[in-house]
Amino acid sequence: MTESIIVTNNPLVKNRLKEKVFLEYYDVDYLKLLEIVRDKVHLGYKLLTHPLSGSVKPNETPYKTVIVSENSNLDTESLMIIENSIATTKKMLDINNTPPWNKEILEDFQVIDLSLIEGVLYRL
Repeated sequence: MTESIIVTNNPLVKNRLKEKVFLEYYDVDYLKLLEIVRDKVHLGYKLLTHPLSGSVKPNETPYKTVIVSENSNLDTESLMIIENSIATTKKMLDINNTPPWNKEILEDFQVIDLSLIEGVLYRL
């Protein structure tokens, strides 16, 4: 199996998993993180997790973690998924921006994102 790469903007994911897996952390918003993932797909990476996984909407949380793997060719299915995810995120952000959450709520969103990724990480 090719090596998996975690792409995240979640500081909790970074702090908890950086010693265990290959991880790229970006201090960016949700939409920008998806654009970074899209750029990786264009470089030949394949999505291993869906960019809109979970029940928290992109305009509710600032955090997202996606797992990709190296692939020799452009994976058109991954490209369609990430492009549609970006379009959905833009549409939702046009309706409502992410609220200016307090520290406790932001920490809760970090934990939710971490638990989603840990749920699949060890099955890969």
